[in-house]
Amino acid sequence: MDTRGIDQMLSELRSVSQAAQSKPVETAAPAAGGVNFADVLDNALKDVSAAQSEARQMAQEFSAGDPNVNLQDVMVNLQKANLSFQQMVQVRNRLVTAYQDIMNMPV
Repeated sequence: MDTRGIDQMLSELRSVSQAAQSKPVETAAPAAGGVNFADVLDNALKDVSAAQSEARQMAQEFSAGDPNVNLQDVMVNLQKANLSFQQMVQVRNRLVTAYQDIMNMPV
């Protein structure tokens, strides 16, 4: 079984996690040409949805007996979709916590 894709995804997740933990929080608005948070979040949601759709489609093709789809690829894609969904849930949880912290601040 080829695990290079999983290893690559795990290393990317680790590097992004380390970068997020080491980067100081900016309080100023992004400079002209900066990244819009809503766009980044929207793209991330679309990527997760696409990964889930691809995994679901591949699983259906495998169960239909398509000879071009093997079980290892199906399982890897299902795990990738699961990991990306879990990561998005964690991002949502952190956003909700941040929102609640801001709302509980005294004015």
